[in-house]
Amino acid sequence: MNKYYSHDILVIGSGAAGLTLALHLAKYANVAVLSKSALNEGSTWFAQGGIAAVLDDQDSIEAHVADTLIAGAGLCHEDAVRFTVEHSKEAIEWLIDQGVNFTRENGKTDYHLTQEGGHSHRRIIHSADATGQAVHTSLIDQALQQSNIELFEHHLAVNLITQADDGYPRLRCTGAYALNHNDDHIHVFQAKVVVLATGGASKVYLYTSNPDSASGDGIAMAWRAGCRVANMEFNQFHPTCLYHPNAKTFLITEALRGEGAYLKLPNGERFMPRFDERAELAPRDIVARAIDHEIKRLGCKCVYLDISHKSPEFISEHFPTVKARCLEFGIDITKEPIPVVPAAHYTCGGVVVDRNGQTDLEHLYAIGETTFTGLHGANRMASNSLLECIVYARSAAEDILAKLNAIPQPDKSPAWDESRVTDSDEDVVISHNWDELRRFMWDYVGIVRTHKRLERATHRIKLLQKEIAEYYSHYKISGDLIELRNLATVAELIIRSAIERKESRGLHFSLDYPNKSPVARDTVLVPANFAGQNLIISKNRSVAEE
Repeated sequence: MNKYYSHDILVIGSGAAGLTLALHLAKYANVAVLSKSALNEGSTWFAQGGIAAVLDDQDSIEAHVADTLIAGAGLCHEDAVRFTVEHSKEAIEWLIDQGVNFTRENGKTDYHLTQEGGHSHRRIIHSADATGQAVHTSLIDQALQQSNIELFEHHLAVNLITQADDGYPRLRCTGAYALNHNDDHIHVFQAKVVVLATGGASKVYLYTSNPDSASGDGIAMAWRAGCRVANMEFNQFHPTCLYHPNAKTFLITEALRGEGAYLKLPNGERFMPRFDERAELAPRDIVARAIDHEIKRLGCKCVYLDISHKSPEFISEHFPTVKARCLEFGIDITKEPIPVVPAAHYTCGGVVVDRNGQTDLEHLYAIGETTFTGLHGANRMASNSLLECIVYARSAAEDILAKLNAIPQPDKSPAWDESRVTDSDEDVVISHNWDELRRFMWDYVGIVRTHKRLERATHRIKLLQKEIAEYYSHYKISGDLIELRNLATVAELIIRSAIERKESRGLHFSLDYPNKSPVARDTVLVPANFAGQNLIISKNRSVAEE
Protein backbone atom coordinates (compact mmCIF):
# COMPACT_ATOMS: atom_id res chain seq x y z
CA MET A 1 0.00 0.00 0.00
CA ASN A 2 1.29 3.44 -0.91
CA LYS A 3 2.05 5.70 2.07
CA TYR A 4 2.42 9.45 2.53
CA TYR A 5 5.08 11.04 4.75
CA SER A 6 5.53 14.70 5.63
CA HIS A 7 8.62 16.33 7.15
CA ASP A 8 10.28 19.73 7.24
CA ILE A 9 13.37 18.45 5.45
CA LEU A 10 13.89 15.40 3.26
CA VAL A 11 17.50 14.23 2.92
CA ILE A 12 18.09 11.68 0.15
CA GLY A 13 21.29 9.87 1.08
CA SER A 14 22.73 8.68 4.38
CA GLY A 15 26.47 9.14 3.96
CA ALA A 16 28.76 11.72 5.53
CA ALA A 17 27.11 14.67 3.76
CA GLY A 18 23.50 13.66 4.39
CA LEU A 19 23.92 12.73 8.05
CA THR A 20 26.04 15.80 8.82
CA LEU A 21 23.29 18.03 7.46
CA ALA A 22 20.56 16.08 9.29
CA LEU A 23 22.41 16.36 12.60
CA HIS A 24 22.81 20.12 12.20
CA LEU A 25 19.09 20.53 11.48
CA ALA A 26 17.63 18.08 14.02
CA LYS A 27 17.42 20.61 16.87
CA TYR A 28 15.20 22.91 14.84
CA ALA A 29 13.18 20.77 12.43
CA ASN A 30 12.00 17.23 11.76
CA VAL A 31 14.13 15.44 9.19
CA ALA A 32 13.60 12.33 7.07
CA VAL A 33 16.73 10.57 5.80
CA LEU A 34 16.37 8.07 2.97
CA SER A 35 19.02 5.36 2.61
CA LYS A 36 18.79 3.25 -0.56
CA SER A 37 20.20 0.23 1.28
CA ALA A 38 21.47 -0.26 4.84
CA LEU A 39 22.81 2.87 6.51
CA ASN A 40 26.40 1.66 6.40
CA GLU A 41 26.60 0.60 2.75
CA GLY A 42 27.40 3.87 1.00
CA SER A 43 30.73 5.20 -0.27
CA THR A 44 31.51 6.97 3.01
CA TRP A 45 31.76 3.64 4.83
CA PHE A 46 34.43 2.38 2.42
CA ALA A 47 36.62 5.51 2.40
CA GLN A 48 40.02 4.52 3.72
CA GLY A 49 42.60 7.30 3.51
CA GLY A 50 41.40 10.24 5.58
CA ILE A 51 40.36 13.89 5.54
CA ALA A 52 42.58 16.73 4.41
CA ALA A 53 42.67 19.69 6.79
CA VAL A 54 45.08 22.34 8.02
CA LEU A 55 45.80 21.13 11.56
CA ASP A 56 49.57 21.50 11.94
CA ASP A 57 51.58 24.65 12.67
CA GLN A 58 53.96 23.69 9.86
CA ASP A 59 51.06 23.72 7.37
CA SER A 60 48.95 26.65 6.18
CA ILE A 61 45.67 27.46 4.50
CA GLU A 62 47.60 28.97 1.61
CA ALA A 63 49.59 25.75 1.09
CA HIS A 64 46.44 23.58 1.09
CA VAL A 65 44.73 25.98 -1.31
CA ALA A 66 47.77 26.01 -3.62
CA ASP A 67 48.05 22.21 -3.64
CA THR A 68 44.36 21.86 -4.50
CA LEU A 69 44.59 24.40 -7.31
CA ILE A 70 47.58 22.61 -8.81
CA ALA A 71 45.89 19.19 -8.64
CA GLY A 72 42.76 20.66 -10.25
CA ALA A 73 44.75 21.52 -13.40
CA GLY A 74 43.67 25.15 -13.56
CA LEU A 75 39.94 24.50 -13.36
CA CYS A 76 39.25 24.83 -9.63
CA HIS A 77 37.23 27.83 -8.51
CA GLU A 78 39.58 29.48 -6.05
CA ASP A 79 36.76 30.94 -3.96
CA ALA A 80 35.30 27.44 -3.46
CA VAL A 81 38.72 26.01 -2.61
CA ARG A 82 39.47 28.75 -0.12
CA PHE A 83 36.02 28.48 1.48
CA THR A 84 36.46 24.73 1.95
CA VAL A 85 40.00 24.87 3.30
CA GLU A 86 39.27 27.78 5.64
CA HIS A 87 36.52 25.70 7.25
CA SER A 88 38.53 22.47 7.38
CA LYS A 89 39.72 22.72 10.97
CA GLU A 90 36.28 23.44 12.42
CA ALA A 91 34.84 20.57 10.35
CA ILE A 92 37.36 18.16 11.93
CA GLU A 93 36.68 19.56 15.39
CA TRP A 94 32.97 18.95 14.87
CA LEU A 95 33.65 15.34 13.83
CA ILE A 96 35.77 14.84 16.94
CA ASP A 97 32.85 16.19 19.00
CA GLN A 98 30.64 13.56 17.35
CA GLY A 99 32.95 10.85 18.69
CA VAL A 100 35.16 10.09 15.67
CA ASN A 101 38.27 8.34 16.98
CA PHE A 102 41.10 9.61 14.80
CA THR A 103 44.51 7.94 15.06
CA ARG A 104 46.98 9.54 17.45
CA GLU A 105 50.75 9.43 17.51
CA ASN A 106 52.20 6.59 19.58
CA GLY A 107 52.25 7.65 23.22
CA LYS A 108 51.25 11.21 22.32
CA THR A 109 48.15 13.32 22.47
CA ASP A 110 48.65 14.73 18.95
CA TYR A 111 46.79 13.26 16.01
CA HIS A 112 48.81 11.38 13.42
CA LEU A 113 48.82 13.16 10.06
CA THR A 114 49.80 11.36 6.88
CA GLN A 115 50.59 12.61 3.37
CA GLU A 116 48.98 11.67 0.06
CA GLY A 117 49.41 12.45 -3.62
CA GLY A 118 49.41 16.14 -4.51
CA HIS A 119 49.85 17.35 -0.92
CA SER A 120 52.96 19.30 0.06
CA HIS A 121 52.47 18.63 3.79
CA ARG A 122 51.29 15.91 6.12
CA ARG A 123 47.70 17.07 6.60
CA ILE A 124 45.58 13.92 6.28
CA ILE A 125 43.90 13.12 9.58
CA HIS A 126 42.69 9.54 9.64
CA SER A 127 41.44 6.60 11.68
CA ALA A 128 44.00 3.93 10.78
CA ASP A 129 43.04 2.93 7.21
CA ALA A 130 39.28 2.90 7.80
CA THR A 131 38.49 6.60 8.21
CA GLY A 132 35.18 6.46 6.38
CA GLN A 133 33.91 3.68 8.61
CA ALA A 134 34.95 5.58 11.75
CA VAL A 135 33.24 8.77 10.56
CA HIS A 136 30.13 7.01 9.33
CA THR A 137 29.75 4.92 12.49
CA SER A 138 29.88 8.01 14.68
CA LEU A 139 27.39 9.93 12.53
CA ILE A 140 24.97 7.00 12.41
CA ASP A 141 25.20 6.60 16.19
CA GLN A 142 24.47 10.29 16.68
CA ALA A 143 21.56 10.24 14.22
CA LEU A 144 19.96 7.25 15.95
CA GLN A 145 19.87 9.27 19.17
CA GLN A 146 17.96 12.19 17.63
CA SER A 147 14.18 12.01 18.01
CA ASN A 148 13.74 14.55 15.19
CA ILE A 149 15.59 12.40 12.66
CA GLU A 150 13.61 9.57 11.06
CA LEU A 151 15.78 7.10 9.16
CA PHE A 152 14.29 5.10 6.28
CA GLU A 153 16.57 2.27 5.21
CA HIS A 154 16.11 0.45 1.87
CA HIS A 155 14.27 3.38 0.29
CA LEU A 156 15.38 4.31 -3.24
CA ALA A 157 14.30 7.72 -4.56
CA VAL A 158 12.67 7.52 -7.99
CA ASN A 159 11.81 11.09 -8.99
CA LEU A 160 11.66 14.53 -7.41
CA ILE A 161 8.29 16.20 -6.87
CA THR A 162 7.78 19.84 -7.86
CA GLN A 163 4.88 22.25 -7.61
CA ALA A 164 3.99 25.68 -8.95
CA ASP A 165 2.64 28.25 -6.52
CA ASP A 166 0.10 30.92 -7.48
CA GLY A 167 1.76 34.18 -8.43
CA TYR A 168 5.29 32.77 -8.37
CA PRO A 169 7.07 32.13 -11.68
CA ARG A 170 9.39 29.31 -10.58
CA LEU A 171 8.74 25.71 -9.70
CA ARG A 172 9.90 24.53 -6.29
CA CYS A 173 10.88 21.11 -5.06
CA THR A 174 8.46 19.67 -2.53
CA GLY A 175 9.48 16.05 -2.09
CA ALA A 176 10.23 12.79 -3.82
CA TYR A 177 8.73 9.44 -4.74
CA ALA A 178 10.69 6.56 -3.24
CA LEU A 179 10.58 2.79 -3.69
CA ASN A 180 10.49 0.89 -0.41
CA HIS A 181 12.40 -2.35 -0.98
CA ASN A 182 10.74 -3.84 2.10
CA ASP A 183 7.20 -3.78 0.69
CA ASP A 184 7.92 -3.12 -3.02
CA HIS A 185 5.66 -0.05 -3.06
CA ILE A 186 6.40 3.55 -4.03
CA HIS A 187 5.64 6.09 -1.30
CA VAL A 188 5.37 9.88 -1.23
CA PHE A 189 7.82 11.87 0.90
CA GLN A 190 6.78 15.52 1.15
CA ALA A 191 8.94 18.32 2.60
CA LYS A 192 9.54 22.05 2.56
CA VAL A 193 13.16 21.45 1.58
CA VAL A 194 14.76 18.50 -0.24
CA VAL A 195 18.48 17.74 -0.10
CA LEU A 196 20.30 15.42 -2.50
CA ALA A 197 23.25 13.65 -0.85
CA THR A 198 23.31 10.52 -3.00
CA GLY A 199 27.02 10.32 -3.83
CA GLY A 200 28.64 9.86 -7.21
CA ALA A 201 28.17 7.82 -10.35
CA SER A 202 31.24 5.59 -10.70
CA LYS A 203 29.05 2.52 -11.11
CA VAL A 204 28.61 3.69 -14.69
CA TYR A 205 31.99 2.04 -15.33
CA LEU A 206 32.77 -1.66 -15.49
CA TYR A 207 35.59 -1.46 -12.94
CA THR A 208 35.03 0.73 -9.90
CA SER A 209 36.12 1.03 -6.30
CA ASN A 210 32.64 2.20 -5.33
CA PRO A 211 29.81 0.17 -3.82
CA ASP A 212 26.75 -0.71 -5.92
CA SER A 213 24.91 2.35 -4.58
CA ALA A 214 27.03 4.80 -6.65
CA SER A 215 24.60 4.97 -9.56
CA GLY A 216 24.29 8.74 -9.97
CA ASP A 217 20.71 8.90 -8.68
CA GLY A 218 20.84 12.48 -7.41
CA ILE A 219 22.53 13.83 -10.53
CA ALA A 220 19.99 12.13 -12.80
CA MET A 221 16.98 13.24 -10.73
CA ALA A 222 18.20 16.84 -10.57
CA TRP A 223 18.82 16.88 -14.34
CA ARG A 224 15.33 15.57 -15.04
CA ALA A 225 13.93 18.25 -12.71
CA GLY A 226 15.64 21.05 -14.65
CA CYS A 227 18.98 21.59 -12.89
CA ARG A 228 22.27 22.27 -14.65
CA VAL A 229 25.17 19.88 -14.32
CA ALA A 230 28.83 20.69 -14.92
CA ASN A 231 32.19 19.01 -15.64
CA MET A 232 30.81 15.49 -15.88
CA GLU A 233 33.74 14.50 -18.12
CA PHE A 234 36.09 14.50 -15.14
CA ASN A 235 35.83 11.00 -13.72
CA GLN A 236 38.62 10.13 -11.33
CA PHE A 237 40.09 6.68 -11.70
CA HIS A 238 41.81 5.63 -8.51
CA PRO A 239 45.21 4.22 -9.50
CA THR A 240 45.24 1.29 -7.11
CA CYS A 241 42.37 -1.15 -6.76
CA LEU A 242 43.16 -4.73 -5.73
CA TYR A 243 43.40 -6.95 -8.80
CA HIS A 244 42.06 -10.39 -7.94
CA PRO A 245 39.26 -12.43 -9.54
CA ASN A 246 37.42 -12.69 -6.23
CA ALA A 247 37.96 -9.11 -5.05
CA LYS A 248 35.00 -7.16 -6.36
CA THR A 249 35.77 -3.54 -5.41
CA PHE A 250 38.52 -3.25 -2.83
CA LEU A 251 40.48 -0.01 -2.87
CA ILE A 252 44.12 0.05 -1.81
CA THR A 253 44.35 3.37 0.01
CA GLU A 254 46.62 6.09 -1.34
CA ALA A 255 48.08 6.37 2.14
CA LEU A 256 50.31 3.37 1.33
CA ARG A 257 52.07 5.48 -1.26
CA GLY A 258 52.09 8.35 1.22
CA GLU A 259 54.00 6.12 3.62
CA GLY A 260 56.55 4.98 1.04
CA ALA A 261 55.00 2.18 -1.06
CA TYR A 262 56.42 1.81 -4.59
CA LEU A 263 54.59 1.05 -7.82
CA LYS A 264 56.40 -1.65 -9.79
CA LEU A 265 56.17 -3.52 -13.06
CA PRO A 266 55.86 -7.33 -13.09
CA ASN A 267 59.67 -7.55 -13.28
CA GLY A 268 60.01 -5.51 -10.07
CA GLU A 269 61.11 -2.26 -11.77
CA ARG A 270 59.74 1.07 -10.49
CA PHE A 271 58.19 3.16 -13.26
CA MET A 272 56.57 6.28 -11.78
CA PRO A 273 59.81 8.35 -11.75
CA ARG A 274 59.74 8.13 -15.56
CA PHE A 275 56.35 9.87 -15.65
CA ASP A 276 56.56 12.52 -12.93
CA GLU A 277 59.21 13.92 -10.60
CA ARG A 278 56.82 13.33 -7.68
CA ALA A 279 56.79 9.63 -8.59
CA GLU A 280 54.23 7.69 -6.51
CA LEU A 281 53.02 10.92 -4.90
CA ALA A 282 51.93 12.53 -8.16
CA PRO A 283 48.21 13.41 -8.46
CA ARG A 284 45.85 10.55 -9.19
CA ASP A 285 45.22 11.38 -12.84
CA ILE A 286 48.94 11.16 -13.62
CA VAL A 287 49.42 7.92 -11.69
CA ALA A 288 46.31 6.28 -13.20
CA ARG A 289 47.37 7.16 -16.76
CA ALA A 290 50.90 5.91 -16.09
CA ILE A 291 49.57 2.55 -14.88
CA ASP A 292 47.15 2.34 -17.80
CA HIS A 293 50.03 3.11 -20.20
CA GLU A 294 52.30 0.43 -18.72
CA ILE A 295 49.56 -2.21 -18.68
CA LYS A 296 48.78 -1.56 -22.34
CA ARG A 297 52.45 -1.28 -23.34
CA LEU A 298 53.40 -4.58 -21.73
CA GLY A 299 50.13 -6.41 -22.26
CA CYS A 300 50.08 -7.33 -18.57
CA LYS A 301 46.95 -7.57 -16.46
CA CYS A 302 48.13 -5.39 -13.58
CA VAL A 303 51.06 -3.64 -11.90
CA TYR A 304 52.19 -4.02 -8.28
CA LEU A 305 52.19 -1.82 -5.17
CA ASP A 306 54.96 -2.78 -2.78
CA ILE A 307 55.31 -1.70 0.84
CA SER A 308 57.06 -4.86 2.02
CA HIS A 309 60.30 -2.92 2.63
CA LYS A 310 58.60 -1.38 5.69
CA SER A 311 58.58 -3.30 8.97
CA PRO A 312 55.68 -5.71 9.60
CA GLU A 313 54.89 -3.77 12.78
CA PHE A 314 54.58 -0.48 10.88
CA ILE A 315 52.35 -2.06 8.24
CA SER A 316 50.10 -3.75 10.82
CA GLU A 317 49.70 -0.54 12.79
CA HIS A 318 48.96 1.78 9.87
CA PHE A 319 47.16 -0.51 7.43
CA PRO A 320 45.32 -3.22 9.36
CA THR A 321 42.30 -3.21 7.02
CA VAL A 322 44.36 -3.53 3.83
CA LYS A 323 46.55 -6.21 5.39
CA ALA A 324 43.58 -8.28 6.59
CA ARG A 325 41.67 -7.95 3.33
CA CYS A 326 44.69 -8.93 1.21
CA LEU A 327 45.36 -11.93 3.45
CA GLU A 328 41.85 -13.15 2.59
CA PHE A 329 43.13 -13.50 -0.98
CA GLY A 330 46.44 -15.06 -0.01
CA ILE A 331 48.51 -11.89 -0.28
CA ASP A 332 50.78 -11.01 2.66
CA ILE A 333 51.60 -7.34 2.12
CA THR A 334 54.43 -7.50 4.69
CA LYS A 335 56.28 -9.89 2.38
CA GLU A 336 55.00 -9.38 -1.18
CA PRO A 337 53.59 -6.68 -3.49
CA ILE A 338 49.88 -6.12 -4.09
CA PRO A 339 48.51 -6.56 -7.64
CA VAL A 340 46.62 -3.38 -8.57
CA VAL A 341 44.73 -1.78 -11.48
CA PRO A 342 43.00 1.61 -11.88
CA ALA A 343 39.24 1.75 -11.29
CA ALA A 344 36.56 4.45 -11.48
CA HIS A 345 36.53 6.11 -8.10
CA TYR A 346 35.07 9.61 -7.95
CA THR A 347 32.75 11.90 -9.93
CA CYS A 348 34.33 15.36 -9.94
CA GLY A 349 31.41 17.03 -11.71
CA GLY A 350 27.76 17.05 -10.76
CA VAL A 351 24.77 19.24 -10.01
CA VAL A 352 25.61 22.95 -10.10
CA VAL A 353 25.26 24.49 -6.62
CA ASP A 354 26.26 27.66 -4.86
CA ARG A 355 28.27 27.91 -1.65
CA ASN A 356 25.19 26.93 0.36
CA GLY A 357 24.37 23.88 -1.74
CA GLN A 358 21.35 25.52 -3.42
CA THR A 359 20.60 24.13 -6.90
CA ASP A 360 18.77 25.81 -9.79
CA LEU A 361 15.47 24.40 -8.50
CA GLU A 362 13.93 26.34 -5.63
CA HIS A 363 14.22 24.57 -2.25
CA LEU A 364 16.32 21.76 -3.70
CA TYR A 365 19.81 21.51 -2.24
CA ALA A 366 22.63 19.13 -3.10
CA ILE A 367 25.81 18.32 -1.16
CA GLY A 368 28.76 15.95 -1.39
CA GLU A 369 29.88 14.01 -4.43
CA THR A 370 26.54 14.65 -6.16
CA THR A 371 27.56 18.25 -6.70
CA PHE A 372 29.72 20.59 -8.71
CA THR A 373 31.00 23.21 -6.26
CA GLY A 374 34.15 24.21 -8.13
CA LEU A 375 36.40 22.67 -5.46
CA HIS A 376 37.86 19.77 -7.44
CA GLY A 377 38.43 21.30 -10.87
CA ALA A 378 39.72 18.80 -13.41
CA ASN A 379 41.05 16.40 -10.77
CA ARG A 380 40.10 15.95 -7.10
CA MET A 381 43.04 16.02 -4.75
CA ALA A 382 43.23 13.07 -2.36
CA SER A 383 41.17 13.33 0.85
CA ASN A 384 39.37 16.55 -0.11
CA SER A 385 36.13 14.63 -0.69
CA LEU A 386 35.02 13.90 2.88
CA LEU A 387 36.09 17.43 3.75
CA GLU A 388 33.76 18.82 1.08
CA CYS A 389 30.91 16.69 2.44
CA ILE A 390 31.25 18.08 5.97
CA VAL A 391 31.94 21.72 5.06
CA TYR A 392 29.12 22.07 2.52
CA ALA A 393 26.64 20.13 4.65
CA ARG A 394 27.22 22.57 7.49
CA SER A 395 26.89 25.55 5.16
CA ALA A 396 23.68 24.18 3.59
CA ALA A 397 22.18 23.53 7.03
CA GLU A 398 22.83 27.13 8.05
CA ASP A 399 21.18 28.44 4.87
CA ILE A 400 18.17 26.12 5.21
CA LEU A 401 17.58 27.16 8.81
CA ALA A 402 17.66 30.84 7.85
CA LYS A 403 14.88 30.29 5.28
CA LEU A 404 12.83 27.41 6.67
CA ASN A 405 10.16 29.35 8.59
CA ALA A 406 9.32 31.43 5.53
CA ILE A 407 8.75 28.41 3.29
CA PRO A 408 5.06 27.44 3.02
CA GLN A 409 3.92 23.87 3.45
CA PRO A 410 3.72 22.11 0.08
CA ASP A 411 0.50 20.88 -1.47
CA LYS A 412 -0.17 17.19 -0.97
CA SER A 413 1.12 15.31 -4.00
CA PRO A 414 -0.79 12.47 -5.65
CA ALA A 415 0.21 8.89 -5.05
CA TRP A 416 2.41 7.10 -7.57
CA ASP A 417 0.27 5.82 -10.46
CA GLU A 418 0.90 2.14 -11.31
CA SER A 419 -2.48 1.52 -12.92
CA ARG A 420 -1.14 1.19 -16.45
CA VAL A 421 1.92 -1.00 -15.90
CA THR A 422 2.35 -4.74 -15.49
CA ASP A 423 4.90 -7.05 -13.90
CA SER A 424 7.80 -7.81 -16.21
CA ASP A 425 8.64 -11.32 -17.33
CA GLU A 426 11.84 -10.14 -19.09
CA ASP A 427 14.15 -8.70 -16.43
CA VAL A 428 17.02 -10.08 -18.51
CA VAL A 429 16.66 -6.86 -20.53
CA ILE A 430 17.69 -4.86 -17.44
CA SER A 431 20.72 -7.01 -16.64
CA HIS A 432 21.86 -7.10 -20.27
CA ASN A 433 21.57 -3.32 -20.70
CA TRP A 434 23.27 -2.74 -17.35
CA ASP A 435 26.27 -4.84 -18.42
CA GLU A 436 26.46 -3.31 -21.90
CA LEU A 437 26.31 0.24 -20.55
CA ARG A 438 29.13 -0.23 -18.06
CA ARG A 439 31.32 -2.08 -20.55
CA PHE A 440 31.12 0.47 -23.40
CA MET A 441 31.63 3.31 -20.91
CA TRP A 442 34.83 1.60 -19.77
CA ASP A 443 36.01 0.91 -23.34
CA TYR A 444 35.02 4.20 -24.99
CA VAL A 445 34.83 6.82 -22.21
CA GLY A 446 37.56 5.60 -19.87
CA ILE A 447 41.00 6.83 -18.81
CA VAL A 448 42.10 7.65 -22.39
CA ARG A 449 39.53 8.90 -24.93
CA THR A 450 39.23 9.65 -28.64
CA HIS A 451 36.55 11.41 -30.63
CA LYS A 452 35.76 8.20 -32.48
CA ARG A 453 35.28 6.29 -29.23
CA LEU A 454 33.00 9.03 -27.91
CA GLU A 455 30.93 8.92 -31.10
CA ARG A 456 30.50 5.16 -30.65
CA ALA A 457 29.42 5.73 -27.07
CA THR A 458 26.91 8.39 -28.19
CA HIS A 459 25.33 5.95 -30.62
CA ARG A 460 25.10 3.19 -28.02
CA ILE A 461 23.65 5.37 -25.26
CA LYS A 462 20.87 6.65 -27.51
CA LEU A 463 19.78 3.11 -28.36
CA LEU A 464 19.96 2.02 -24.73
CA GLN A 465 17.98 5.00 -23.48
CA LYS A 466 15.25 4.25 -25.99
CA GLU A 467 15.01 0.65 -24.77
CA ILE A 468 15.09 1.73 -21.12
CA ALA A 469 12.37 4.37 -21.64
CA GLU A 470 10.12 1.83 -23.31
CA TYR A 471 10.66 -0.68 -20.54
CA TYR A 472 10.15 1.98 -17.84
CA SER A 473 6.80 3.05 -19.30
CA HIS A 474 5.33 -0.45 -19.60
CA TYR A 475 6.46 -2.40 -16.56
CA LYS A 476 6.39 -2.05 -12.80
CA ILE A 477 9.65 -0.49 -11.74
CA SER A 478 12.31 -2.18 -9.64
CA GLY A 479 15.47 -1.00 -7.93
CA ASP A 480 17.62 -2.31 -10.76
CA LEU A 481 15.52 -0.49 -13.36
CA ILE A 482 15.64 2.80 -11.43
CA GLU A 483 19.42 2.61 -11.15
CA LEU A 484 19.83 1.59 -14.80
CA ARG A 485 17.71 4.55 -15.90
CA ASN A 486 19.80 6.90 -13.76
CA LEU A 487 23.09 5.43 -14.97
CA ALA A 488 22.00 5.86 -18.58
CA THR A 489 21.21 9.52 -17.92
CA VAL A 490 24.57 10.06 -16.23
CA ALA A 491 26.40 8.21 -19.02
CA GLU A 492 24.83 10.55 -21.58
CA LEU A 493 25.92 13.58 -19.55
CA ILE A 494 29.48 12.27 -19.27
CA ILE A 495 29.69 11.53 -23.00
CA ARG A 496 28.27 14.91 -23.99
CA SER A 497 30.63 16.73 -21.65
CA ALA A 498 33.63 14.78 -22.94
CA ILE A 499 32.74 15.65 -26.55
CA GLU A 500 32.47 19.33 -25.61
CA ARG A 501 36.01 19.44 -24.21
CA LYS A 502 38.48 19.93 -27.07
CA GLU A 503 41.62 19.58 -24.97
CA SER A 504 43.31 17.30 -22.46
CA ARG A 505 43.13 18.54 -18.89
CA GLY A 506 43.32 16.69 -15.59
CA LEU A 507 41.19 13.56 -15.66
CA HIS A 508 40.03 14.10 -19.24
CA PHE A 509 42.71 12.89 -21.66
CA SER A 510 42.02 12.82 -25.40
CA LEU A 511 44.41 11.43 -27.99
CA ASP A 512 42.80 13.77 -30.55
CA TYR A 513 43.34 16.86 -28.37
CA PRO A 514 46.47 16.03 -26.31
CA ASN A 515 47.31 19.63 -25.34
CA LYS A 516 45.81 21.80 -22.64
CA SER A 517 43.88 24.85 -23.80
CA PRO A 518 45.30 28.21 -22.62
CA VAL A 519 41.80 29.12 -21.39
CA ALA A 520 40.22 27.09 -18.59
CA ARG A 521 36.50 26.56 -19.10
CA ASP A 522 33.91 24.55 -17.22
CA THR A 523 31.53 22.42 -19.25
CA VAL A 524 28.01 23.34 -18.17
CA LEU A 525 25.07 21.39 -19.58
CA VAL A 526 21.66 23.07 -19.43
CA PRO A 527 18.49 20.94 -19.61
CA ALA A 528 15.64 21.93 -21.90
CA ASN A 529 13.38 22.37 -18.85
CA PHE A 530 15.90 24.59 -17.04
CA ALA A 531 14.52 25.45 -13.62
CA GLY A 532 16.52 28.64 -12.99
CA GLN A 533 14.94 32.05 -13.26
CA ASN A 534 18.00 33.70 -14.75
CA LEU A 535 20.78 31.83 -16.51
CA ILE A 536 24.00 33.60 -15.64
CA ILE A 537 27.21 31.87 -16.69
CA SER A 538 30.54 33.64 -16.35
CA LYS A 539 33.02 34.01 -19.16
CA ASN A 540 35.06 30.97 -18.16
CA ARG A 541 32.17 28.61 -18.87
CA SER A 542 31.35 26.51 -21.93
CA VAL A 543 27.62 25.87 -22.29
CA ALA A 544 25.90 23.10 -24.20
CA GLU A 545 22.13 23.30 -24.60
CA GLU A 546 20.08 20.12 -24.62
